[in-house]
Amino acid sequence: MTVTKPHLAAAEAERPATQPASLVLSDIEAAAARIAGRVVRTPLVASPSLSRLCGHPIHLKLETRQPIGAFKLRGAMNAVLALDGDHSRRGLVTASTGNHGRAVAYAARELGLHATICMSALVPANKVEAIRSLGAEVRIVGRSQDDAQAEVERLVAEHGLAPIQPFDHPDVVAGQGTIGLELVEDMPDLACALIPLSGGGLAAGIAVAVKALRPSARIVGISMERGAAMAAALAAGHPVAMVEEETLADSLGGGIGLSNRVTFALCRDLLDEVVLLSETEIAAGIRHAARDEGEIVEGAGAVGIAALLAGKANPLGPTALIVSGRNIDEAVHRRIVSGAAA
Repeated sequence: MTVTKPHLAAAEAERPATQPASLVLSDIEAAAARIAGRVVRTPLVASPSLSRLCGHPIHLKLETRQPIGAFKLRGAMNAVLALDGDHSRRGLVTASTGNHGRAVAYAARELGLHATICMSALVPANKVEAIRSLGAEVRIVGRSQDDAQAEVERLVAEHGLAPIQPFDHPDVVAGQGTIGLELVEDMPDLACALIPLSGGGLAAGIAVAVKALRPSARIVGISMERGAAMAAALAAGHPVAMVEEETLADSLGGGIGLSNRVTFALCRDLLDEVVLLSETEIAAGIRHAARDEGEIVEGAGAVGIAALLAGKANPLGPTALIVSGRNIDEAVHRRIVSGAAA
């Protein structure tokens, strides 16, 4: 399934007025300066196999090389560093589908702070244990990201903890947007960026940076067919409630928040297209990453590859895929790479 701006026209006409999102290139440049030396400037590597398939240069932006194995460290580190000292010393708290919680836990450990990570029962056990191993307190609440977020709000109200939003906050979006700065620097002729799409922090941040520096570049958000909240919101013209479902792209699960302040408007205004993938297609992306690229990639990180393999994304020039994370359960990865059905 593909959602394009022409398909959104009717919904756009009926959508309620939304406050314009205030995030500009200078915010992302400030974030890059703030997090320099605390996150990895990840490599952009050519993919000969995907380049042959598409007939255009295809490169992989390997956020799998971050210390936590995912891009989320950029936004979390920027948001934590932007806090005032008194607020952060009370402790950090967040809701997460896994990788953001790991990022907040890592940032807290590096900065000598306490972190509480709230997650639903749908978060894979390997991601939960990785967060605990970083010294964070873990709370498993309900079976959705919304349930976990309710616990965050309770802890903020009762204990004054500092909330680090998983996506819908300007500091988080600006941190993720530093990837866009690196893309344009490393690939000045960038024609298209394929970006995993969940709550929209990654896609929105990269889109702000790339569209400012390379206005002609297309920005394509990619998600799964099972419970893709941002795609549903864009189709409706406003944030909507979604039932969270199990998926190989578990890091893309969760809602965008009915009172979304930042990412919905940015994705609405800056994404050129949204592509949705089946579980079988996502599994094929994971398998290709392992067999042809030599990379262990989780489902969410493999969606750019999967979209190309499925013919659902058709780049017309030099293209970058954001390989957003590697934190997949080992047994699940072995099963998929061996050729088992999704």
